[in-house]
Amino acid sequence: MSLIKSASTVSIFTLLSRITGLARELLMAATFGASATTDAFNVAFRIPNLFRRVLGEGAFSQAFVPVLAASKTQHGEEATHLLIDRVATLMAWILVLTCIAGVVGAPLLVWAMASGLKQNPHAFDTAVVMTRWMFPYIGFMSMVALSSCVLNTWRRYAVSAASPVLLNLAMIGAALWGAPWFRRNGIEPIYAMSVGVMIGGLLQLTVQVPALHRLGLLPRIGISFKSVRQAWADPATRSIARLMLPALLGVSVSQISLLINTQIASYLQPGSVSWLGYADRLMEFPTAMLGVALGVVLMPQLASAKAANDAVRYSAMLDWGLRLVVLLAVPCAVGLLTFSKPLVAVLYHYGAFTGNDVQQTTAALVGYGVGLLGLVAIKVLAPGYYASQNIRTPVRIAVVVLVIIQLLNLVLVPLLQHAGLALAIGLGALINAAWLLMGLLRQGSYKPTAGWGLFMLQVFAASALLCVFLLWAAGAVDWVALRTDSVRRAAYLAMALGASAVIYFMALLAAGLKLRQFIQR
Repeated sequence: MSLIKSASTVSIFTLLSRITGLARELLMAATFGASATTDAFNVAFRIPNLFRRVLGEGAFSQAFVPVLAASKTQHGEEATHLLIDRVATLMAWILVLTCIAGVVGAPLLVWAMASGLKQNPHAFDTAVVMTRWMFPYIGFMSMVALSSCVLNTWRRYAVSAASPVLLNLAMIGAALWGAPWFRRNGIEPIYAMSVGVMIGGLLQLTVQVPALHRLGLLPRIGISFKSVRQAWADPATRSIARLMLPALLGVSVSQISLLINTQIASYLQPGSVSWLGYADRLMEFPTAMLGVALGVVLMPQLASAKAANDAVRYSAMLDWGLRLVVLLAVPCAVGLLTFSKPLVAVLYHYGAFTGNDVQQTTAALVGYGVGLLGLVAIKVLAPGYYASQNIRTPVRIAVVVLVIIQLLNLVLVPLLQHAGLALAIGLGALINAAWLLMGLLRQGSYKPTAGWGLFMLQVFAASALLCVFLLWAAGAVDWVALRTDSVRRAAYLAMALGASAVIYFMALLAAGLKLRQFIQR
């Protein structure tokens, strides 16, 4: 399967995931608005997600995929299946203990994530209850992460890319039917969303089983202490553990940044955590469809190229990925910087979501948009290090960038409130990506192919034309006032976005850029 076909497969399913995720957010915004109660849910949901990203999709994936790909290339599938069994055994035991500790320590976790909720005792108590309900979600999703690593290494991208849709559908069902049922029975309606999260996590894990079974790679999890000792004695699992230590620090840095931002936002005006959350949901469209899709596809293939000592293929894949990032992320960033208000108004401005909520979410989205190119590029550049089993360098960069972000917060938050938090993250992402790129260039792992100067000129010229059009479109319609005519407002948005795509790509063609080269590579 070619790189572009693989990336397209992941992007299509990711788009479906983000569309259903956006529908979920729209329902939540219309049903619950932005309040102390929604802040409580967002805090509670972030806690298991934080652990999942650190233990599952983050550090574990970064350490596991290079070892798994190297084992498959050098030792064959039988030895690799044994490695999968032993890794799954260790992970299952660790997750059981982690989930028990998380349920018991929920009050401390909520306080550590958002102590500002203490200003509203009901919101704090609600967050604690939902954290306890949702914490086992980390167990489901960490095992899903293991499954995804295996499937992606065997170039089976569809199941792992599509499974997040199930979480969104479960939460949509919880908002549509669970919340009214809870309300009728005298239970806080927001609790229904916690039930939806748990059901969604279980469904995502369930659909992995047939895909792994067809490949003959369904893990056999040992339940005895002897099996745990054998798993830990395996040199490959110890290698993964050694790689996870710096990876844990690296992933923890980004999560520490999120924790600090949530803490700061919890002390700002009520709704700040939710406004950042709604903006972040829109940011996930370009970051996931471009960055995550490319990272998922490139990571195992870069690791395979490194294991085979094929430096030319390794550099060529990085070059292709970075060109695709620039081609698609730059116009998306232009759109977020110039057209955020129409996007937020059309997508969120219903029910309990007010005009002020539109303004506040727009401000956060613009801040995030500043760093979109960096956020997407990191997803391509960081795997360039992980594939070489060099996790320490990205970690050191991330630690320094975390300090820079907090210094930016000191300046920006007093001026811009919650939007300052988003802007600091955006600027930090640009610094992080530039640093990673310079490192790959200095060590000679990445050697850019000819034509980058002309390519950048073509992209930025087309983006400038796009910027002029979007500025006009944003001011030509009173997007907030059209709330009462939502159909016409949505039609205007669809026409503006369609025209934007035509303008950008036609400008690229007129400038002489051959889009076919990305497909051929």
